[in-house]
Amino acid sequence: MGGEGAVVTGSRWVRGVCGASVVLAAVAGTTGMTGAAGAPVAARPEVTLVFDKNPADPSRSTLTVHRDGQRQARYRAGSGDGSTDDCAAGRGWLPDGDWRILLKDRRFKGGKVRGYGIRLENMRCAGGAATRTEMFVHSEMHRDGGQGDDEPRRWDGEADYLSDGCVKLRPDDIKDLFARLDGLGWPERLKVTG
Repeated sequence: MGGEGAVVTGSRWVRGVCGASVVLAAVAGTTGMTGAAGAPVAARPEVTLVFDKNPADPSRSTLTVHRDGQRQARYRAGSGDGSTDDCAAGRGWLPDGDWRILLKDRRFKGGKVRGYGIRLENMRCAGGAATRTEMFVHSEMHRDGGQGDDEPRRWDGEADYLSDGCVKLRPDDIKDLFARLDGLGWPERLKVTG
């Protein structure tokens, strides 16, 4: 989906418009560290977030959460309007790569992206012809996470997995994703494959 808006997070302003799909992988580990008494500190688990694109039907792709290589959650997700052209801004799915997570916000207020949203960095498409910008992992909802009476603030079903390129999840799924990553630890990247 696409939309514009600004939100203050800490001391940063972030503008939001969605137009591409993203997959990020992140490592939240620390190894070889010692505590105050010189005793080794256990390594934090590696948490990864992976968007696996489905070329046969981009609206039936998957977003998975892994911890130390073990799958913790799997969600159906869509990216784009059905186009597998990752250079087609506003309609094609996300380019493959490791997308840095710039922002996570439960009350994001953009034009099309509202409520739960994960903002991704800008990235060039595989052919290098375009840079995909203002990409998010999001759903359809109001800023408070509630459902509206009409589009684009209400999730109606199959057609709502389509986007302007962002990764889209059902409202309950993105809420579950946030809660799960709060518990496991947030990755720094989304890995996109396909």
